[in-house]
Amino acid sequence: MKKNSGSAHGKKIVLTGGGTAGHVTPNIALLPALRDAGYDITYIGSYAGMEKGLIEAQGIKYIGISSGKLRRYLDVKNLSDPFKVLKGYGQAVRILKKIRPNVVFSKGGFVSVPVVLAAKRCKIPAIIHESDITPGLANRIAIRGAKKVCCNFPETMKYLPADKAVLTGSPIRQELFAGNADAALSLCDFPDHNKPVLLVIGGSSGSRAINEAVRKALPSLLNEFYVIHLCGKGNLDASLDGQSGYVQLEYANKELADLFALSDLAVSRAGANSICELLALHLPNILIPLPAAASRGDQILNAKSFAGQGFSFVLEEENLTEETLLDAVRSVYRDRDKYKKAMSESGQMDSIGTIMGLIEEAGK
Repeated sequence: MKKNSGSAHGKKIVLTGGGTAGHVTPNIALLPALRDAGYDITYIGSYAGMEKGLIEAQGIKYIGISSGKLRRYLDVKNLSDPFKVLKGYGQAVRILKKIRPNVVFSKGGFVSVPVVLAAKRCKIPAIIHESDITPGLANRIAIRGAKKVCCNFPETMKYLPADKAVLTGSPIRQELFAGNADAALSLCDFPDHNKPVLLVIGGSSGSRAINEAVRKALPSLLNEFYVIHLCGKGNLDASLDGQSGYVQLEYANKELADLFALSDLAVSRAGANSICELLALHLPNILIPLPAAASRGDQILNAKSFAGQGFSFVLEEENLTEETLLDAVRSVYRDRDKYKKAMSESGQMDSIGTIMGLIEEAGK
């Protein structure tokens, strides 16, 4: 793995963000452009969050700090976590003073709050990226320390300070566009490619509701489709091993580009980064957003925006059954050309180029 370029006197950047894959993958998407521009890259994340393994696999220097979650609900940890955040802030100040980066780029998540506020204290410009339509709590706190705030959706601009808001879209990992369908066919061990392929993505930790509905609908689905099921860590069903035309994986990393290339439509949660990837790949999709009871409702807003633009079919989890899933899959596959046309006309933004321009400008 190629290590960071840049000398002690060259350009330096600190990246931060963590908690879920959605707070890390856009940072990973920026890495090739940052390397090409000659940046020495350091990542600040939590001690043991999922971002640690994802970033170290990229050959990037990783520094862990204390991190606490800021909750809107009553929890005994609300007493201790503010002290963890304060400790993380102190650690971040010391790290930034030592590294002296030109700029900090944050993808959000609670570990990013002390880093962005520390950047303000150290007079280092910080750029943050908000994926969802409405800013989450971590980014709402971090905005006050940011020079610019990037966002994915036009609807988000009204929630941000006018002098800081920039519509950039989401950085997409370029390797996703270079998938090999034949490699995926071999990986999945499908007998041929005579049926359309349905890709089910439940998020990095999986979705019990989606997994159950897919497995109940499987006998009917397999009459018409091959099914690739990314079911999340610990969610494999051994009773379905060896089922012809069906493959289940806990998650996909390097193989994801190949799986996308093979797939004709997708069922997915409505996390902002996932749906931006589906849009960039022009892959017809059914979105099943996390319900408001299990989230702050951001996925519902994301899904409504995409449905309104003609990119996606939305199926609320409250209405998710074997029958409604089958109906949705058949409907979207039947109308797939309509969805592809809407996505191809969406005016894709050069997210990486736009964000790199902001980074270069801020770091001068």
